[in-house]
Amino acid sequence: MNETATLRARAEIDLAALRANVRALRARAAGAQLMAVVKSDAYGHGAVPCARAARQAGAAWLGTATPQEALALREAGIGGRVMCWLWTPGGPWREAVEADIDVSVSGMWALDEVVAAATEAGIPARVQLKADTGLGRNGCQPADWPALVTAARAAEEAGVLRVTGLWSHFACADEPGHPSIAAQLDVFRDMVAYAEKEGVRPEVRHIANSPATLTVPESHFDLVRTGIAMYGISPSPELGTPADFGLRPVMTLAASVALVKQVPPGHGISYGHHYTTPAETTLALVPVGYADGIPRHASGRGPVLVGGAVRRIAGRVAMDQFVVDLEGEALEAGAEAVLFGPGDRGEPSAEDWAQAADTIAYEIVTRIGARVPRVHLHEDSARG
Repeated sequence: MNETATLRARAEIDLAALRANVRALRARAAGAQLMAVVKSDAYGHGAVPCARAARQAGAAWLGTATPQEALALREAGIGGRVMCWLWTPGGPWREAVEADIDVSVSGMWALDEVVAAATEAGIPARVQLKADTGLGRNGCQPADWPALVTAARAAEEAGVLRVTGLWSHFACADEPGHPSIAAQLDVFRDMVAYAEKEGVRPEVRHIANSPATLTVPESHFDLVRTGIAMYGISPSPELGTPADFGLRPVMTLAASVALVKQVPPGHGISYGHHYTTPAETTLALVPVGYADGIPRHASGRGPVLVGGAVRRIAGRVAMDQFVVDLEGEALEAGAEAVLFGPGDRGEPSAEDWAQAADTIAYEIVTRIGARVPRVHLHEDSARG
């Protein structure tokens, strides 16, 4: 803590907590392998350190959205199974094939491009076919599935690729009892059964995301994909708190107070004067703002632990700073302001910030900007 105290702001990433979370999630899906999803720079936590920590805790797979994210893991020397699923025409198919990355295919154009890349490279591609079982986003529609499976099997017979996985994604797994959950499972089973009848022998079949890993055991199949839960955040408050699932938040976001000053009653604070001081008071200037990922929607509501108490932002969040009314309490410049963390010191959580900004905790941690240094704790320890 001392060595980071002089930083304007910092996001401390507790890799021991991440390892413990991975182990807890593996225990919940004991019959399946676990994919640690490290897309979007590991939800803002730092992809490479988090990927290594997840591997140490037994994650058999790593998952990314874009091929560039997957290739960056390989460039960092991270081996083992890695999958990426968000492709656009002309993507780096050959680079992915040569890096032994599992690539997701949802339609014929993608299959054609990966076949061409694998043929050019002279290396069979590892391909996972994605089914749209009801999310309506990426994935192959049931009506188009037979054609995609037939073409993939033909390429497999020709030695150009290996179909390593069949997979899909839930729409409403974070809403316990939602009828779409059972409906999607039925469609997924049917689409898997068709592919296997046509000769596909996947290494893994998977549909479970974080909420399904926690609450829908019949969805675990061969592999579960854990994203937000791995970082110690509940995928939905309705499902329970992180502690309810044996998880611990991994990120603590803090800043050093830049200025403390006394102001008279009736003093306007920040743009638009949406807050004026009700009495003579002291103000603390916290030097982070929406350029750092602090949501402007949390103006007047965002909670901060500062001066031994949780206080709310006074007025609007600006690009680089916001103000907290200390209600007359004394404080020195350089004091720590903790925006969110695991709660050990009574600080707010990422979920508290999500509620203040009318969003989800996923967005709170993922949006923390690049100019906030990530300080990775317990990076060299495989325990924790």
